[in-house]
Amino acid sequence: MNDTVVLHTVATPTAPALVLRPWHMDDVPALVEVCQDPAMRLWASPAVENDADATRWVRAQQRGWATGNRLGFAVLETSPDAPHGQLVGNVVLKEAAPGKPSAEVGYWTAAHARGKGVAPRALDALTDWAFDTLGPDGLKRLELLHQVDNSASCRVAEKSRYDFDRILPAAPPAFPLDGHLHTRRRDA
Repeated sequence: MNDTVVLHTVATPTAPALVLRPWHMDDVPALVEVCQDPAMRLWASPAVENDADATRWVRAQQRGWATGNRLGFAVLETSPDAPHGQLVGNVVLKEAAPGKPSAEVGYWTAAHARGKGVAPRALDALTDWAFDTLGPDGLKRLELLHQVDNSASCRVAEKSRYDFDRILPAAPPAFPLDGHLHTRRRDA
C-alpha cells in the first residue's frame, strides 16, 4: 500500500461529496482548529493543542502509511466552490496486514460536520476499500471499538452495518470505561 490512495464518496441530495486521502502537513492548521472542540477531547485520541502537536500527529499518520500498519485518511468535504475541501473528519484502518483475518477501524468527525452523515459515509468508503484491497489476502472481519457511553459512535456503527458483538471490559488509561465491540464481515 502507498500514500497515493484517495477515496471518494459522491454527493447526495443532503450531503456534499467527500474525499478521503492520507494526511498532509498542510492539514496542520485545520487539525489544530477541529481539536479544540470539547467533544473531540473527550472521545478522540489526538491530543492536539497547537501546531507542534498537530505536526507530530500528522507525521505519525505518515509513518503509519510508510509501515503499512496504520492507514489514516483525512476526510474532506468538497464542493464546486471548495474543490480542495474542508477538513471534516478522520478514518483509520489499524493493524491490517496481508494474511491477517481482522483489522480495526476508527474515526472522528469535526464539530461543524456532525449530523451530516460524514462518519458513516467515510467509514463505508474505508470499509469497502479495505475489503477490496485486503480481502483477497485474507481480510475477513473489521472491528470497531468505542466506549459504552458514546452513543453517537454506536449509531455510526449501526448505520455502517457493523453489528454489535459484545461488551469489552475497561482497559485504563486508553479505555477508562467498558466498551462496545462492533464487527463487520467481508460478506455482509
